[in-house]
Amino acid sequence: MTRPIPDGKRAQQGAPKSVFITGASSGLGRQMAIEFSRRGYQLALTARRLGVLQELQTELAASGGGPVFVAALDVTDEVAVARVLAQARTELGSLDIVVANAGIGHHGTIGKLPFDRVRDTINTNVVGFMATVDAAMHHFKEQGHGHLVGISSVAAFRGMPAGGAYGASKAAVTTYLESLRAETHNSPIIVTTLSPGFIDTPINRGAKSRPFVIGVERGGKLLVDLIERQVEHATVPRWPWSVVARLMAVLPTSVIAKLR
Repeated sequence: MTRPIPDGKRAQQGAPKSVFITGASSGLGRQMAIEFSRRGYQLALTARRLGVLQELQTELAASGGGPVFVAALDVTDEVAVARVLAQARTELGSLDIVVANAGIGHHGTIGKLPFDRVRDTINTNVVGFMATVDAAMHHFKEQGHGHLVGISSVAAFRGMPAGGAYGASKAAVTTYLESLRAETHNSPIIVTTLSPGFIDTPINRGAKSRPFVIGVERGGKLLVDLIERQVEHATVPRWPWSVVARLMAVLPTSVIAKLR
């Protein structure tokens, strides 16, 4: 679903928009940064690897993009999240869009996957995500408008063998944003949940099977297209994953168990 642009935000469309992205050093975060830069956005890019971000900053500047603020950030440190977001807002003047993208993907069967990897997955994908959303909401409420984008996954639609921790973390993302969307209904704050299928990035290159995989450049373009359209929730790409998601929800466990 697409919500109309609130009047408070419509008035600001003459100026270049700004976007804050977590996990921007690789994968979808990096590709979204490139795509947003091509479209004239001001960027605030964060990740744990500052050197990689600085290389991307140089690359975007060389291609004629707008201002790019970069900062090292571990999203599991909620104090740092709030501080870096405030710094980015000061540098760019405002933050119109915040993309909570940082995530990791450890896979393995429950009881066999080392529990420190389970903990890392939940800390980054859930706690770090929630810390980013919380900081963004403080900023948006003070600013009077904003667009919060959370990167979930089709893995949130059904618990799969060897995907328990990752799927549970992304289900938490989806549910948390459902609550936020209800809390901000009829306000100048927009909430978008994007659920990618297999897009060719490092997080899934070790998977045994990657059905319907698409290239990262196409994936980044589709994600930014959907963000600009201000959709509420969409799979990426929409086809075939919107249909596959519904099918996954109703398949019997005996069938799911075979997908090891």
